[in-house]
Amino acid sequence: MIEGSKIPPYHTGRRSWASEKRNRYWMKTKLDKTLQMERKKKVVSSRRVGAFQKEIYRYYREHGRNLPWRKSCDPYDILISEIMLQQTQVQRVVEKYAPFIARFPDFHSLASAPLRDILMVWQGLGYNRRAIALRTIARTVVEEFSGDLPSDPKVLVTLPGIGKATASAISAFAFNQPTVFIETNIRTVFIHFFFLHRDNIKDAEMLPLVGKTLDTSNPREWYYALMDYGAMLKKTYQNPNRKSAHYHKQTPFRGSNREIRGMILRVLAGKPSISEAEIVRRLKTAPDRVRANLTQLQQEGFVIKRGKLFTIA
Repeated sequence: MIEGSKIPPYHTGRRSWASEKRNRYWMKTKLDKTLQMERKKKVVSSRRVGAFQKEIYRYYREHGRNLPWRKSCDPYDILISEIMLQQTQVQRVVEKYAPFIARFPDFHSLASAPLRDILMVWQGLGYNRRAIALRTIARTVVEEFSGDLPSDPKVLVTLPGIGKATASAISAFAFNQPTVFIETNIRTVFIHFFFLHRDNIKDAEMLPLVGKTLDTSNPREWYYALMDYGAMLKKTYQNPNRKSAHYHKQTPFRGSNREIRGMILRVLAGKPSISEAEIVRRLKTAPDRVRANLTQLQQEGFVIKRGKLFTIA
């Protein structure tokens, strides 16, 4: 952390947009000049690290987002928020997070809940496999870890639906561990400050910089600050992540099989059991597409078939 600074959990004041823009331009110009010298030495100086941290924290103090999961350090709450935030916009998660926590407040309640109940609360978040993964995680935590989520990323990554980045994020936010990871907003920040004039940038090139600039005294607040700065950059510039080698344009949701599967699950969540013909009638969708998606939902463990009727597993 910058010496003598105290970083609040969210903003305490606001500047005008013009003032904010001027300040960012000045800081970016200053950092660019330093970067030009450092490129020759192939090293990032401690001076530049300090200037970078100062700018990130300055923005966070004035404009940090007040998100509900940031009010908690409970590992369960952090797990739920991190899984929800995978491939889902923050505002949508804000709307669904509190109702989910209210309905399933801990690992034991989630582990024992019927999948139908979980999907009813999950509706609107999409990527429903995450709901199954969360219940499986809850059962594993209750049965194998006495109800306590492990703090080690190497253990977390063995749980379903948790990759290396999510495991590291959970460790940082729930346990304040100085893990090193990249997600979309963090990637945006490092492209903007360190790789602005390049394309096809690999995360492997960024990770050492993420580690070098990490505020190891308070990783939780540092990553919150980084993410908020990245969210601002995305609103200011047109998709900076296009410079990343890992950038993939998301396929349209409307009319996709993902949309159809979601519609099928909503129908099934509202009735104990229903026939394929009735699902087709309700969705007004081609029978072959309904059948193909019902088959996939069965394979993924969402749906079971008894005779001619389908029901939530």
